[in-house]
Amino acid sequence: MLLLWLLCGVLAAALLLLFIKLRLLQKSMGEISAQLSDRLSSDTNTLLSISSRDRHARRLAAQLNGQLRLLRRQRRQYLGGDRELKEAVTNISHDLRTPLTAICGYLDLLEQQPQTPEAARYLGHIQERAQAMKQLTEELLRYSVAASPAQPLPLEPVELNRALEQSVADFYAPLKARGIQPVIRMPETPVVRRLNAGALARIFGNILSNALKYSGGDLEITLLATGALTFSNTAPGLDEVQVGKLFDRFFTVETAHGSTGLGLSIARVLTEQLGGSITARCQKHTLSICVSFPAGPGG
Repeated sequence: MLLLWLLCGVLAAALLLLFIKLRLLQKSMGEISAQLSDRLSSDTNTLLSISSRDRHARRLAAQLNGQLRLLRRQRRQYLGGDRELKEAVTNISHDLRTPLTAICGYLDLLEQQPQTPEAARYLGHIQERAQAMKQLTEELLRYSVAASPAQPLPLEPVELNRALEQSVADFYAPLKARGIQPVIRMPETPVVRRLNAGALARIFGNILSNALKYSGGDLEITLLATGALTFSNTAPGLDEVQVGKLFDRFFTVETAHGSTGLGLSIARVLTEQLGGSITARCQKHTLSICVSFPAGPGG
């Protein structure tokens, strides 16, 4: 009987030790989980540390620390390479602007000289290519500047209603030339957000330019009191796969003549810098670009 009680005591002690060890392991896993989430979401060199002396938990923490070091090293390399690439694009764009401007100037002078019909046709092709290169150079410069701002964009209260009306008015002539009569719906009360007026005008302008490229002859613009805007137009030349790539750098389709493929990329960069979101969808051959600027603290 004594032996039975002794065995029960030993078993109880073993179970107690096992329970304590399990609780310590749970605590260690909780520490690792919380710290790993924090380390991955913040730019810090602090590694994982746990209170447990368990060799398995400490080995796991050590292995995760090794992966964190590797991830940070790769992140630094990526950021460094991305910064160098953007600086190179900016420098190349600056370097190309001067000779391209000179070329366009000489072509304009050459156009004023007597020439045969065949020479005039060749000159017209050269001018088109030169203007396309000049436009691409300007868009590259704008994209590199937008993607690598020297400092955060200054914000101020901006009325979305008025900014939208101004952007549509600026595009009145090219829209009219395409036979497009925009239908605009917006609330009577002002929709005000803290934004950068110049960046917002650039966003609206690039979206309207996109409509000029792809529209089948219509354009509907809706602004809601929530700060959500939708630009919709029929787009017979687009499919769902192409719409999914509209925000990719340099993506163009055959229907977008003269496009650099950077307009909507710049719009996305600027929208995200302003704390908004921008998406595209295609349903029944209707393209919709949706931009949203939610109300922040204090409106």
